[in-house]
Amino acid sequence: MVATIRYEDIVKVPKALLHDHLDGGLRPATIVDLAAEVGHELPTTDPEALGRWFADAADSGSLERYLETFAHTVAVMQTAPALRRVARECALDLAADGVVYAEVRFAPEQHLERDLSLDEVVEAVLAGFAEGTAQAVEAGLTIRVGTLLTAMRHAARSQEIAELAVRHRDVGVVGFDIAGAEAGFPPTRHLDAFEYLQRENFHFTIHAGEAFGLPSIWQAIQWCGADRLGHGVRIVDDVAPDGSLGRLAAYVRDKRIPLELCPSSNVQTGAVDSIADHPIGLLRDLRFRVTVNTDNRLMSGTSMSREMSLLVETFGYGWKELQWFTINAMKSAFIPFDERLRIIDDVIKPAYAKLLA
Repeated sequence: MVATIRYEDIVKVPKALLHDHLDGGLRPATIVDLAAEVGHELPTTDPEALGRWFADAADSGSLERYLETFAHTVAVMQTAPALRRVARECALDLAADGVVYAEVRFAPEQHLERDLSLDEVVEAVLAGFAEGTAQAVEAGLTIRVGTLLTAMRHAARSQEIAELAVRHRDVGVVGFDIAGAEAGFPPTRHLDAFEYLQRENFHFTIHAGEAFGLPSIWQAIQWCGADRLGHGVRIVDDVAPDGSLGRLAAYVRDKRIPLELCPSSNVQTGAVDSIADHPIGLLRDLRFRVTVNTDNRLMSGTSMSREMSLLVETFGYGWKELQWFTINAMKSAFIPFDERLRIIDDVIKPAYAKLLA
């Protein structure tokens, strides 16, 4: 059965994506256009060569070096029209890849260099997602995009961004996140923001257990109350060679805390050596709430279909496993339960049922 799973077929099946960065998924040609408008110097103005540059620069094995590539994408996302265009194209690109539900995150505080307010940044991105969703429908595709607002963990604006997220909760923002270099910037630095979000009955995920280990995961869950773990790949450090679980790993599995795993990205940042070495296979076998994600489509030269295709090639997965990952993600989404259930029952399961028949 595995041999019959072609990349083109994976593109066609419905997919759910929980961990995707808006500033990590721009089209190279769009970066060239927007850079020319604002006078930002790029490594090259040839779109194809620029796409290769991003992938090569991100392939260093260092999270810090990986994050440096964002200087170019963020630089061209400083006006409302640019933000709208990037968000619109993001929705269209994901829909074309068969993604029916996506949560796309970005850090509003990084888009203020040309005098936009935080609210204006969010409004521009939400407008772009709405336009892209509508254009996808016109093209015969369906996608629902939820937005996560991210605060940078090395900065001191998390409370402000948390309040911004809650302010826009009824018009497209579905959750909150913190991101950036983990080492030296523990999630507990932002405890006030997380306590505020809990009081507001709002959802949040935390980048934890990517470049740093179990203490980061423990703080994210037990101190901050994260609903999901952004990456969380280092939870495997609490799994013994015989598959027995330590206290923290058992808690994460038993509480069904979703892991937003990003295989290609984890290889690029040095969290794992290769896709074959990625613990996603082990964590799936141990029945953790595993989800598959893109992280940064531009830097990793990837898509949801490519990530799933890599897992099929590496671990021999079939449609049953791909459906399992997809339903896991949809169960873990930050939209209301009835909406999640509708997408699972009306879109995902019928499509996979035809393939599994």
